[in-house]
Amino acid sequence: MASTTPGAQLISRTAAVLRAVSEGMPAGIATAEVADHAHIARSTAHRILTALGGEGFVDRRGDTGAWVLGPEMFLMGQVASERYDVTPLARESIRRLAGATGESAFFSVRRGGETVCLLREEGAFPIRSFVLHEGIRFPLGVASAGLAILAFLDVAAIDDHLATADLAGRFGPQHADEPLRRRVAITRERGYAVNPGLLVEGSWGAGAAVFDRTGAPTWALSLTGIQSRFDDSRLPALGRLLMTEAHRLSREIQTAGTG
Repeated sequence: MASTTPGAQLISRTAAVLRAVSEGMPAGIATAEVADHAHIARSTAHRILTALGGEGFVDRRGDTGAWVLGPEMFLMGQVASERYDVTPLARESIRRLAGATGESAFFSVRRGGETVCLLREEGAFPIRSFVLHEGIRFPLGVASAGLAILAFLDVAAIDDHLATADLAGRFGPQHADEPLRRRVAITRERGYAVNPGLLVEGSWGAGAAVFDRTGAPTWALSLTGIQSRFDDSRLPALGRLLMTEAHRLSREIQTAGTG
């Protein structure tokens, strides 16, 4: 589409810039980092950021010069939330999960070929994993939330994603096609996903998909913690809790008519 639709390339680049700034919240992100994330030249990133700043979509911190999301993004988000926001329902779910397990609990949403973490709730266990935070994005199939969602897409969608995402090149050989497909199959069989320290050594995660009104895996609930807290004696119980809460949240979303 970018080669045939006038202005499509600019729109695509602008969207990539906004996503990069979003990932840098709340501290902000430098122009060079935005360029790296968006795969564009630094001068191009600076021009787009300056134009977005003039319209109020991004802003620049006076103390560091880093770029942050601007007031227009907040206002547009408030309007969009009337249709898409399920976080009030999800917040209760992650609070229950964090309280019952002591681990950090998360709620993520699918956006195209990625997941975006929307909510985090800390558990009582004093040693925590800090791999995830609100706003961070990962391709489907990488973190436990993204693996849970990927596993319940249709086969054609899984094939398309794996053909284009280059997960092995970005995240290592454990994310190559064959081992990832094995994890997808295991996830579909048991109902929840496990990330056995593949992003950060010793930091484990488990996740379960949450489904929208059409039956599509659109969100995920997940837990992260240190490896010893996700061993064979405890992992099945964590998985059952995740699936129970994911089923409850799916029903609540479908009943509320949100998403």
